[in-house]
Amino acid sequence: MAKLPGIFNDVIGPIMRGPSSSHTAASWRAAKMSMDLLNEPLKKAIIDFDKNGAWAPNYREQGTTLGIDGGLLGLDMADDRMKQTEKVASERGISISYEINSFKTNHVNTVRLKLEGINGKTVEVLAASLGGGSVEIREIDGFEVKLCGDFYELLLFNNKSDPFPENLELIFPLYKSISESFHNDKRLVNIKLSQEVSEKAINQLKNTNVLEKLIIVNPVLPVISGNETALPFSTVASLLEYAEKEDLDLAAIGLMYEVYQSGLPEAEVIEKMEHLVNIIENSIKTGLAGTVYDDRILPQQSHLIDKAHKRGKILQNSIINKIIANVSAIMESKSAMEVVVANPTAGSCGTVGGVMRAVADDIGATYEELIQAYFATGVIGAYFAMGPGFSAEEHGCQVECGASAGMAAAGIVQLFGGTARQAVDAASMAIQNMIGLVCDPIADRVEAPCLGKNVSAAVNALSSATMSCAGYNALIPLNEVIETVSSVSSQMPTCVKCTGKGGLAITKTACMIKEQLASNKKSPVHNS
Repeated sequence: MAKLPGIFNDVIGPIMRGPSSSHTAASWRAAKMSMDLLNEPLKKAIIDFDKNGAWAPNYREQGTTLGIDGGLLGLDMADDRMKQTEKVASERGISISYEINSFKTNHVNTVRLKLEGINGKTVEVLAASLGGGSVEIREIDGFEVKLCGDFYELLLFNNKSDPFPENLELIFPLYKSISESFHNDKRLVNIKLSQEVSEKAINQLKNTNVLEKLIIVNPVLPVISGNETALPFSTVASLLEYAEKEDLDLAAIGLMYEVYQSGLPEAEVIEKMEHLVNIIENSIKTGLAGTVYDDRILPQQSHLIDKAHKRGKILQNSIINKIIANVSAIMESKSAMEVVVANPTAGSCGTVGGVMRAVADDIGATYEELIQAYFATGVIGAYFAMGPGFSAEEHGCQVECGASAGMAAAGIVQLFGGTARQAVDAASMAIQNMIGLVCDPIADRVEAPCLGKNVSAAVNALSSATMSCAGYNALIPLNEVIETVSSVSSQMPTCVKCTGKGGLAITKTACMIKEQLASNKKSPVHNS
């Protein structure tokens, strides 16, 4: 059975600090797994970015150093010390340096980690960030591998000419896959497991006396893979057919999707969603209460909507005002290094949470109804992840704010009490409106024009949901819209794919802002 994206592993999440999920969260995960590979306390790390890759121009500004530092230091992404990783490293006597070099890669978001432990152990790891926090370790000391952080990974090394332990299937009866890789005269066997490796199994392997090295890499994703059950639907069309046959709305379909995909009990899946939504809601409250952070472009602005409303300067009692304030609050929490949920990415984290809270307040939805609606957003995101995924470095902002708009539109239809078909059609319409959207962050910060794009995506989601529930025709099915996103991205120049080399990022004012931030870490931008 082909592995499908999980709502918690690939769409809503990770819980994080930092400007970018693909830069900060994915790099944290890569570093965290690399420390398992080193298998001793860190003394020194040299981190390389390819000079032709997407990370080389902006790895500091977009938080790649923050994520890697945190992962190497063993800090949780929600840990407050993530704001001062350089200080933590210095206090521990750990050297972490960053370089731009030239090396062979097959993904624009590739990083090479060269680690040395306190007792002299070394490891060289090649990893790629796939968007939205997803990561893949592709090489370990020259061995080709595929570690995504969703399994317990057992790595067995020995000489190619030596015998290898037999009956691995008997030692690990619940293994999910066993693969081999060769480099020079060495062999690596990778066993993927959905549960922790027992001491008994480890001792059995060690007693064979044919292994050179045995390493365990622990999962970094919230849900362990390998416990999936086949769904009664696969394509968007079959999903709709099943929903109509069983009289299910998209929330019920989304919940079923994650239960089948994760192998977890329904109650635990709901509990995980509640935890994520609580963090999203808290990021709105944190932003509205006021945030301060020197090294960002925009000051707090979310409070300005209420001020303007009270002065009668803008529309009165408009849901649009609430949407703008909520989206701004989440984005401000993110830029102030507070805890947020990538949804589906950090760069687009304001859309879904901001508009869903505004609509829920406007119609008086219950907390339980809001949680249900998030499952509708999640399953749309899962189908988007099956297509282009969420990497702006590959596809531009159409896979960030475009995806979040589609997810939010489906969630709003769910809050309205609409059908699964209406929710899917709303997602289709919302994404159609965002196709071709470029990613051109000013000063390499994920703030502007990201804030405006999140607000636009949220309002787009509301209008698309309203149109769908009113009976408007989406015309193009969701699956074809998602396919179009991929085809359009292949025609977009690299300079407008989160590289800081095109669009608004290279305007005179943007360059001035970047220069001032680089010189004193304080923005020249202030509220009027």
